[in-house]
Amino acid sequence: MKVNLQSVNFNADPKLIDFTQKKLDKLETYFDKIIYADVYFKVQNTSGKENKITEILLSIPGGDIMVKKTCNKFEACVDECVNSLQRQLIKRKEKMSAHV
Repeated sequence: MKVNLQSVNFNADPKLIDFTQKKLDKLETYFDKIIYADVYFKVQNTSGKENKITEILLSIPGGDIMVKKTCNKFEACVDECVNSLQRQLIKRKEKMSAHV
């Protein structure tokens, strides 16, 4: 799977990029037809601690899946996004196998 990472208004740490890549690679065990993933890291200018936004767009056959989470660390956001995507991919795979 091809992963496109974009960090808005800051430079992403290589550790964050590697962490995200490893997490997204694990999604292929649940759904093997993932075409690509677009990951956007953003920092909100707010006084609150939860100012880091992570958006992941997965392109799969039959429509894309988009997940957006806000946390105080990007790693936590990636974890939450991947967990949500995992559940959605399992549902999508069950629907596809039911139609076949």
